[in-house]
Amino acid sequence: MSTFPVPREVFLTKGLGRHKEKLASFEEALRDAKIAKYNLVHVSSIFPPHCKVIPLHKGIKKLSDGQILHCVLSRNTVNENHRLIASSVGIAIPKDRSHYGYISEHHTFGETDEKTGDYSEDLAALMLSTIQGIEFGGETTWDQKEEIWKLSGKIVTTRNITQSAIGLENTWTTVVAAAVFLF
Repeated sequence: MSTFPVPREVFLTKGLGRHKEKLASFEEALRDAKIAKYNLVHVSSIFPPHCKVIPLHKGIKKLSDGQILHCVLSRNTVNENHRLIASSVGIAIPKDRSHYGYISEHHTFGETDEKTGDYSEDLAALMLSTIQGIEFGGETTWDQKEEIWKLSGKIVTTRNITQSAIGLENTWTTVVAAAVFLF
């Protein structure tokens, strides 16, 4: 048994920022996501065993200004007029909650919220499926994969949070999406 703390809760958040300065645009996106006043530590893609997804408003209430937060963060920035950007975080949780799941981050240009969110969920579920013994052929469609996952009974849920925006002239636009862990 590990003596290192394992997160017991996670909340999802997203934000959009615009500013003439790139860094200030990122800050505005973090403010919109309600995580600007914390020290963010980027972590990789594991959804901890027994971890519970809680609403943003409940997660924020448990935090203190300046606190170190571990998170999976997706970020995208543009300063081109009319350029569509998106950032997404997807989660795949196994049916057996004593096993770990996966979180994926994805950012893209020119794709809608729905397409970006579906892809981040698909990516998280694909990573989870590789450790659950669920195999796919290279030509398997999303609908076929989803049906195989449901039939396997090994993946209980997937979800995502996605933020998109269209760039403005002479302005930096930043989008973020994050899964924030609580101990």
